[in-house]
Amino acid sequence: MVSPPTRYLVFFQYFGTKYSGVMETSANQSGIGVQNCLEKAAQNLKPVVPIKFHISSRTDSGVHALCNAAHLDIQRAPGKPAFQERELIRGLNHHLKSEPIRILSAHRVTSDFHARFSALSRTYIYRLLLGCAHWSEVPVFERDLCWAPPGGYLDVPAMQDAARFLLGTHDFSTFRSLNSETPFQSPIRTILQAEIQPSSGFLAHHYESRGLEFWELKFRSKSFLYRQVRRMVGALVAVGQGKLTPRQIKELLELRDARALPPHAMAPPAGLFLKCVEYNEADLHTTRAPGE
Repeated sequence: MVSPPTRYLVFFQYFGTKYSGVMETSANQSGIGVQNCLEKAAQNLKPVVPIKFHISSRTDSGVHALCNAAHLDIQRAPGKPAFQERELIRGLNHHLKSEPIRILSAHRVTSDFHARFSALSRTYIYRLLLGCAHWSEVPVFERDLCWAPPGGYLDVPAMQDAARFLLGTHDFSTFRSLNSETPFQSPIRTILQAEIQPSSGFLAHHYESRGLEFWELKFRSKSFLYRQVRRMVGALVAVGQGKLTPRQIKELLELRDARALPPHAMAPPAGLFLKCVEYNEADLHTTRAPGE
């Protein structure tokens, strides 16, 4: 008799530069998604039926994740017990091999748990580097991990003033890119956190004499619209460059028109990281069946 599948929630991270995004791609598409690599690794666990990863949060080509999440069902052959969490983590990471993707943790969850719809919030950070007059001045170890806006200087206090207008519940039509899902998605979102704080760079203490500054923009919400974070960052950087005033961020919100955002006011993907996906802690503890 075949045992029923066991559902797991896994948290994983990836360096997104080489991928077309987190979602799977088909054979006729040019790039490969993180999901393709996860599912290829999972097939080495010899499940009865192919394993499908249901991703919590979509990320675009070139975007990274410190911690994304997905649920998956694993049905093993008769007589095979369900994987223990540590066993599942080791097995997946072993078969991911040299891919810059790693499983961080795994949790058995109930069969009705959904990685996307059960999430309480998602947090993104965007890394900015100030002090570089030209992109060629970005330290080698920071390339593809931050954005150094042209000019090298930003009025950060003005950006912090502007970020306050993004807090709360608004129609974010101006701050989303249009795609096939746009007609079916409400543009109303609630930004729970919008902060701009100093940060550190990788090995930055070894080149302190260069006077480089790292800043992080942090946004938290239950969910975001397509490219919303990158468009908000781009608009805030425009404020820092003096191209927009803080008050104009509020005006852009009120226009509710994706075409209203100034041309090229979308931050590149390289500096964006999905920091974490939050769940109710009680959902991450499932009672084992007798004998397991």
